[in-house]
Amino acid sequence: MAAIDELKTLLSEDLRQLEGLADLLLREKQALSSPDISPLQELTQEKNQILGAIRDRARQKIHLLVNMGYRPDSGEPSRFIQAGGMSDLHQLWKAADQKLRECQSLNQNNSRVVSHLQKRLARVTDIFRGASSQQKLYGAQGQQTSVSSSTVFASA
Repeated sequence: MAAIDELKTLLSEDLRQLEGLADLLLREKQALSSPDISPLQELTQEKNQILGAIRDRARQKIHLLVNMGYRPDSGEPSRFIQAGGMSDLHQLWKAADQKLRECQSLNQNNSRVVSHLQKRLARVTDIFRGASSQQKLYGAQGQQTSVSSSTVFASA
């Protein structure tokens, strides 16, 4: 049962890193609400490293499960684990899944903050260009664009 032990190790590492990711996302939210956004670059690099490691372990876990008899087209891996009577492994899987969902929620909140900041910046840019009173259209992604943005701010 070396595969089960290896899965437990991978899931434990997932939990540890997901805890760190949740803390990082909270720090990211604080940085987004601060006028000093310089820490965002470091936080983004750290977040990308964590996510890369989690993706790598996800591939390893699927390979281990497939070697144990799991078929990806047969449903959720947690159901396979539970059906196999591996309760300790199932509890770890559920805990990691719950922490992942928490991180997704935190990330969505940060995404909304970033979107709001982008809209605010676009509005200020429109004011500088003198386009604040012009009509707006919505693009395919729901973003607003000015009908005519040919206003010259400065010329040489």
